[in-house]
Amino acid sequence: MTSEQRTTYGGFGRVLTRMESRSDPFRYGADESLPPADMDLRPLLTERIGVTPAALEVSRSSFAYKCRELMEEFRGEPALLWLHGLLIANLRRRGQPEQAAPLFQRIWAEHGGFLIDRLNSRWLVSAVTTFGDHGATEVQRRVGLSMNVLFNTMKLYEAERLHAGLAPEQPFDQPHERHRLPLDMDDFSLRSGGLDVNMLGRLWVEAEADPVIAPLAHHLLVLLDRDAGGVFRRLQLMREAKGEPQPGDEQMPLPADAPREDAQFTLAKPKLGHVVPVPRAVSGRRRWGVVATVKAPLSRIARFAAWHLRAGAERVTLYLDAPEAAQVAWLSAQPGIEVVPCDAAYWEGHDKRPRTHQQRQMRNATHCYERSDLDWLAHIDVDEFLLTPEPLGDILARIPSDIALARLAPVEQLADTGDEALFKTTARRAGHASAVLEEVYPTFGMHLRGGFISHLEGKVIARTGLPRCRLGIHALLWKRQAVENAAELTHCHLAHAHAPDWESFLGHLDFRLDRGSYRKQEDTRFRLNELFTFLRKSEGEEGLRLFFEEVCTATPDLVARLEARDMLVRWRLDLDAAVAEVFDPLPEELPGELPGATA
Repeated sequence: MTSEQRTTYGGFGRVLTRMESRSDPFRYGADESLPPADMDLRPLLTERIGVTPAALEVSRSSFAYKCRELMEEFRGEPALLWLHGLLIANLRRRGQPEQAAPLFQRIWAEHGGFLIDRLNSRWLVSAVTTFGDHGATEVQRRVGLSMNVLFNTMKLYEAERLHAGLAPEQPFDQPHERHRLPLDMDDFSLRSGGLDVNMLGRLWVEAEADPVIAPLAHHLLVLLDRDAGGVFRRLQLMREAKGEPQPGDEQMPLPADAPREDAQFTLAKPKLGHVVPVPRAVSGRRRWGVVATVKAPLSRIARFAAWHLRAGAERVTLYLDAPEAAQVAWLSAQPGIEVVPCDAAYWEGHDKRPRTHQQRQMRNATHCYERSDLDWLAHIDVDEFLLTPEPLGDILARIPSDIALARLAPVEQLADTGDEALFKTTARRAGHASAVLEEVYPTFGMHLRGGFISHLEGKVIARTGLPRCRLGIHALLWKRQAVENAAELTHCHLAHAHAPDWESFLGHLDFRLDRGSYRKQEDTRFRLNELFTFLRKSEGEEGLRLFFEEVCTATPDLVARLEARDMLVRWRLDLDAAVAEVFDPLPEELPGELPGATA
């Protein structure tokens, strides 16, 4: 037999035989079984694994042996962790009990966040790979199988590499020798190759399509990104040692005294490696401003501008989407406000007027960003208000100089809150799994993303002066991708007055269904567009009012449910006082009205 004809395992008949021999079913003793698929899982969150039951202690079945082994491993831990491990052990074998897969799927759908918080990474890897064969959806099975191939291949490679005598954290430093790769594959280029980023990035994006597997897959990919002893980190270190910066991408060294930890922000870990270089030393700069594309009554615009000027903004730049002479005249006369009427003349100088308001927002924000002399620029809407526990400029001044932007998480205003404004957070921001939404919103929670009817993505405050960047609606873009060297503002909020009252909600409904935030998405899930269309068709305005009452109104019951789960934010949003302080005397046409949404 020649070297070309020789096989590694003796052919795939032997491969399959060896594989099947390792997956024989468990043997169950008398009265031994998995619990039923419809069991109540909630007691297992608090019940702890203690002494092994006598029947299991004396049983000689392979099932009892696995039960004892896992009880020893999870002694003192919640019983749900033990059951989860037992299900995985069964699902790895042929002929598993029929309730094994449904129970596994239920545990992750109902208590995925609980498992992520308490299981070590080894068990989380076992869980995500189990989805490959036993996921409830095609996305779960596809992502699970892909993650299975990724982690198993890494395990083989990393184990073999240990024979090189190098520590897991130590990259190779010898010259790259060129030899034939298996199957005549092309060599990987450290300088220009994107195989590693594309592979991990595609896994991240694929997982986003399923709400059950996404938190698990994303958590594991983040852990992999943070691990200093893997092939991906070593490749990046070798790339950095060999590569040269592109023209214009030179990055100033981080100041020695720049803080990496702060009570007001955390530094995000890049997931896809899309980090924009910051080309100049900018630590300590704090001059910030706001840009918005607006189409609203003057009273609403004045409230928006006054709130942020009083909060410390050096400038509020307003792109008037449908400029009126009276608005332009009054706003232009106010200190701290820059007005850009988006009339025919303006758009003639900017190619042409984009068809959608989202495209106009991005075009205007980027126009402002590129010519700004401020240090930071926030792109928000007229119904959004920055809430900060200390002056925003002080927080921004402490952000390290290699960070390109600060992210603001949204809180959604409840209707009928009186003088003290009440806002709700998303379930995830409060540390809950999505299953909690059905407890907070019993009728409609299963149809809500995060518990909101408005956006979950939040907005950004971008550091200015970064070349070739565009300021999007929810991101700072560099080379058409979202910039990832960011700080997450932990105690600041983006207060979104999306539907501050019933009249505002109903008045904007048609626009939002057609062209705004409720417009039909390409996925097939039953989202707000389908829900509102169904309620309007089947129950009329009364059905919509029932939705608004449960989800958007500060009823005592909803406030209590939110507060019990740390999903409520209280803030005094006195916009009239801000207007009186900043723009006194008030214009006659400024009636007292609440802020509302326009899109």
